[in-house]
Amino acid sequence: MEKFFNSKFMKWLETFGQKVSTNKFMSAIQGGMMSMMAPIMVGSIFSIICAVGCNVLHLFEADSTLYKIIYSPYDMTMNVISVWVVLLVGNNYAKNLKLKNPVMTAINCLCVFFTTVSKYDSAAATLDASYLDSKGMFIGFLVVWVTCQIEKYCVEKDIRIKMPEVCPPSLTASFNAILPLLFALLVCYGAEVLVSLLTGGAFSLASGFMALLSYPLGALISVPGMLVLAVLAGLMWSFGIHGTMVLVSVLMAPMIMSATERATMYAQGIKLNYDNAFNASMLFGSIAACGGTGNTLPLCLMGLRSKSEQIKAVSKLGAVPGWFGINEPVTFGMPIMYNPVLCVPYILTLPINMILTWLAYRVGFLKIPFIMMMALLPMGFGGFLSSLSVTNFLWDYLLMIPDGLIYYPFFKAYEKQLVEEEQAAANA
Repeated sequence: MEKFFNSKFMKWLETFGQKVSTNKFMSAIQGGMMSMMAPIMVGSIFSIICAVGCNVLHLFEADSTLYKIIYSPYDMTMNVISVWVVLLVGNNYAKNLKLKNPVMTAINCLCVFFTTVSKYDSAAATLDASYLDSKGMFIGFLVVWVTCQIEKYCVEKDIRIKMPEVCPPSLTASFNAILPLLFALLVCYGAEVLVSLLTGGAFSLASGFMALLSYPLGALISVPGMLVLAVLAGLMWSFGIHGTMVLVSVLMAPMIMSATERATMYAQGIKLNYDNAFNASMLFGSIAACGGTGNTLPLCLMGLRSKSEQIKAVSKLGAVPGWFGINEPVTFGMPIMYNPVLCVPYILTLPINMILTWLAYRVGFLKIPFIMMMALLPMGFGGFLSSLSVTNFLWDYLLMIPDGLIYYPFFKAYEKQLVEEEQAAANA
């Protein structure tokens, strides 16, 4: 086992994970996605009210005026989510690049994004919102990268409209943003026009980009693909790299896209089932079902009665946070990182939970979720609030059984090792 952890592959994986997690653009995406908690949660609250009021309590119909009034905040948060993503990621990336006015840069990103993916009909006074929802996030990332890189180049080469020193800073900042915005528009909107002309109007830049992206995403967002990603996340965590966050930056967009599609289907009265609504990205949460990534809560519960004082102390500290999906006390305190004994069950629980969760969806035991939940909630609550199903609430607790069985022999081996070390230290 130690040879495997010191192999060239594991060294490469460690280096690769560190580079991904410290990359300025990837960290901007991660930060932007984490900052999306507020609009996603507020939108989800109104979606839950509509779901309960309409389908559980039958207080109003899905086509009623009251339903539309209550559902409107969801429309303005989740159904234009790419707008907020572009603003937040643009602001974060500008900060990472140390640009002088991140807010102005974020506004420029949004301006370029609107011009590139949407069209305004002045006669009807309408804005095409086709790619303002979750479908536009990937092209939004591209727009942010191009816009910020162009501004960075302009700053480095001092390409700007120079204003007298006596001008107010806000006016100077506004004039400084003109040329970078113009160049970014020429690049992105020019690409949009070019793609449309070359394809005879069959594709826009956004639809063409999504068509190209669908091939690798199709392989990635599949049950086998998710199993591979789960193992990679566990391996990265074993080296102290936040594997979950590395993958979230890649998976968050397709996860939100899938969630908004299911929410739309549910709002239209379509009965969700495995055949018409299952998406493999739904399995990602199962890697942290029981106590955070690695499903360490069973390990904590066993550790509460451990003969090892170290294990017992860490377990007392990590049990309650683990119930909320926070496993850092266990990961760093047990420790699991760089620990060949505990790394094995830590990694094994990830694909096992995914397979079991997939089977539960396949046979209909688990209900298809239709509400996006991203809050840090106690075990089971996220599953219940996203689906309004009691079985989804119970599922996290049922997974404690196989996860506990996986951890038990490794826990006993590690406990024996620590007890011997503690006794030797006491007798020294």
